[in-house]
Amino acid sequence: MLGLVGLGDCWRVAHKAWDLPKVIGEIIMITGFVMWVVLMLLYLAKWAWHRQEALAEWRHPVQSCFVGLSGVATILAGIAIAPYATTFATALFAIGAVVQLAYGVRFTSVLWMGGRDEATVSPALYLPTVAGNFVSAFGAGYFGYPELGVLFLGAGVLSWLALESMITHRLSAMASLPLPMRPAMGIMLAPPVVGCIGYLFVTGGLEGPPPDLVALGLLGYGVILALILVRLLPWVMKQPFTVSYWAFSFGVTALAFDAIVFVVRGMGGWMNSLAIVLFAIANLALLAIIIGTIRLLVGGRIMPPALVPAAAPPSS
Repeated sequence: MLGLVGLGDCWRVAHKAWDLPKVIGEIIMITGFVMWVVLMLLYLAKWAWHRQEALAEWRHPVQSCFVGLSGVATILAGIAIAPYATTFATALFAIGAVVQLAYGVRFTSVLWMGGRDEATVSPALYLPTVAGNFVSAFGAGYFGYPELGVLFLGAGVLSWLALESMITHRLSAMASLPLPMRPAMGIMLAPPVVGCIGYLFVTGGLEGPPPDLVALGLLGYGVILALILVRLLPWVMKQPFTVSYWAFSFGVTALAFDAIVFVVRGMGGWMNSLAIVLFAIANLALLAIIIGTIRLLVGGRIMPPALVPAAAPPSS
């Protein structure tokens, strides 16, 4: 649902930038919120009735990276419904921020104990601390707590820098990622563009001044990463489509969102043209992923392929 809410955010700001129909963004946001409710209920049901499977995910060196997204998704669910239930939405932000922070601390402490197989290092490592803190910065700024957002932003930036070299070294100097893990390459796009969202919303949000060097630099890094990923798509797509391809969705929509917010904050000319292109790409990418997911669901193949076996890291 991260990508759906990301696309809904794009349509909300596109309404402000270009006067596009507001209702489209709201429909997407409500759909994303409903998906969050369904996914949270399913995840709680897994812990209630399939506890061993849930524990296996919790302890798995790759799958455990995605567990913390429950907090991120909760923050985004709050943003999705904020225009309709501000108090409840703010509560969801607070809950999500606490959950992602607690899980990020737990995950990183286990990581620092050592014992991780280097083959299990992937871009998914960004999710617990980088994605979690950047989205918390976004939420804090959105709900009127920019100073708190700066704390989350700093935590996200330094976590990103600490992990970037390790992940890049693994990708470039070790064996190629196995096919089931290749869609996770889509996560590589997320840190600069989601970090840019956090930065924009602790510096005024949609009402802030024209983007400064930091915001423009983050967008620039996001654009170059997007081009690299386009170049890598034939390699990634040796893995047939699975739900794992949703890993591309949040970064693609965040890239477009940044550019449109730049337009809302006063940039025109070439930035307006770039924003239009990125907005179109985000819509097409999400449409393709949604169609692919529906085909998997209809064909009874919704479960992704099993990841390569790997020794679990130390338990906490």
